[in-house]
Amino acid sequence: MNKKLLALLALLMAFMLFLAACNNDDSTAPVDTDPDTSEGSEEDNEDEAGEGDGEGAEETASEDLFPTVLENEGEAIEGGTLQVALVNDSPFQGIFSYTLYEDAYDAEILAYASNVLFTTDGDFLITNDGIASLEVDGENNKATITINQDTLWSDGEPLKAEDLIQPYLIIGHPDYNGVRYDVDFQNIVGAVEYNAGEADTISGITKIDDKTIEIQFNKISPAIYSGGDGLWFYAEPSHIVADIPVGELLENDAVRVNPVTLGAFKFDRIVPGESVSLVRNENYWRGAPKLDGVVITTIPSASAAKAMETGEYDLALSFPTSQYESVQNLENITLLGRQELYYSYVGFKLGKYNYDASLVETDVEGSKMGDPELRKAMGYALDIEQVSEVFYFGLRERANSLIPPVFKSFHDASAEGYNYDPETANQILDDAGYEDVDGDGLREDPNGEKLTINLAAMAGDETQEQVINYYLQNWEEVGLDVQLATGRLIEFNTFYDKVQADDPEIDVFMGAWGTGTNPSPAGLYSKTAVYNFSRYSSDELEGILAAIDSPEALDSDYRMEQFQAWQEYMTEVSAVIPMQFRYELLPVNDRVLNWDFSYDTDWGYEQIELSADAPIK
Repeated sequence: MNKKLLALLALLMAFMLFLAACNNDDSTAPVDTDPDTSEGSEEDNEDEAGEGDGEGAEETASEDLFPTVLENEGEAIEGGTLQVALVNDSPFQGIFSYTLYEDAYDAEILAYASNVLFTTDGDFLITNDGIASLEVDGENNKATITINQDTLWSDGEPLKAEDLIQPYLIIGHPDYNGVRYDVDFQNIVGAVEYNAGEADTISGITKIDDKTIEIQFNKISPAIYSGGDGLWFYAEPSHIVADIPVGELLENDAVRVNPVTLGAFKFDRIVPGESVSLVRNENYWRGAPKLDGVVITTIPSASAAKAMETGEYDLALSFPTSQYESVQNLENITLLGRQELYYSYVGFKLGKYNYDASLVETDVEGSKMGDPELRKAMGYALDIEQVSEVFYFGLRERANSLIPPVFKSFHDASAEGYNYDPETANQILDDAGYEDVDGDGLREDPNGEKLTINLAAMAGDETQEQVINYYLQNWEEVGLDVQLATGRLIEFNTFYDKVQADDPEIDVFMGAWGTGTNPSPAGLYSKTAVYNFSRYSSDELEGILAAIDSPEALDSDYRMEQFQAWQEYMTEVSAVIPMQFRYELLPVNDRVLNWDFSYDTDWGYEQIELSADAPIK
């Protein structure tokens, strides 16, 4: 057994003692959120621990290890309230608007009260079976969106064409303070002029009748069928929000206190950061739900497994995989699982975002991390393979690309990525002139100056702290002095505030994205994307991104070639280095009937039933 594995196992044994103590103590103190729960992601959530030598990890990561469809039996009671745990070591932000929300926690809550217009199939392509249908005229760069039937908002108002237009008027507005005005959105004719204050509306969006709108685009690509090219997936209640100044919308009661919904459930009571109570939406377009309501409560990651064991909750969203071993044999739950639309990554700060111009301003020369050789060496130095094997039960794997494997047509399975190779890391640093000048075991920069690299990483459970310390040790072993920015791990919401604000304390950061169902990387890596947190842009990168979402990309072979070119380019410039792909777990109590966790399903929350008055212990 090698030295590194022994070190990891020592950390693991200490953690397992901690975990055992937590599982026997109902008063366990909360710990900070795990980093994989980031949105980003758009996004997302996580955690972990592992077993000894990692044997059986390949089997654990198997597609077939966990079911995706619940098969609980029993006679359904009438109504009932679903008790949902939102595993989060920070308060949720409570931004309940699809135009404005920023992280996966709020997205998890919004799903129960969704304003989504379109349904998608197993390839994440829009179908016409939802609230609205999409008709694309590629020759004339136009799309027509039609409301399929009489649909009511949860307050009884009819869904109308103005509600389809309203989100575009919010996102494109000069006073919009969200993150979704990007190069995709600018593809709508007239969007740039509207955003610049040169027009009172977006000229390319036209109301045809009470149920139909038409959108004129500068170009149309295959991305439109995944919700790209500037197409928006959600409606906004214009009868509520149209008269609210866009700059004030983020803190308005229409977003924070009593949002109106098209989803299966409607908001009833919100305790900021702590819980959300929802009740049946009798106006739901697919029929009134069978449940009376849903209560979603934030709980700390350290107590998630115990809470499921004792029957406090029916399911746990963003469940920490570090607690997999504590729930895998519980008799009162079923573990559902699937590959996640997710990856974690190391990002290097290479510029800033100009919020006035809505543009990335790359400054490689002025950045401490501007040398691509230094960035590549840092990638090769990370022993992610060992961490995944020991701590994550095979439920994560080293990511070789910035496209998750779920996107089978676009993920480059042949890409090598940055596998753990400290010898290569040392050689790269030697060749690039990073030498230990003063003999302290740490390298100076090529000018002989002291090099200290400040890393921002999210706080989480005990495992997260152990893993980050191990990564710091990996970098030290190749002579790099990497220290935690602020001197400690950073709470989830504060972390992304600092990263998005380009805090000068941060040279490198570890984040994660829940990618959504559109594989196009433009929303995360284009020069207009606020989410381009590394702040790297180049003419070549913009060209590849444009090609991925170009009319030529209607040829599927061409589009796959461009996706491969993008993955190769990002590996070469190393502005962002992928770390891990993740398997997502959902523990569900045995009183829950009817749940489908697969991507290819027409199942909905309105179908959930319960077989008992309280979760089974």
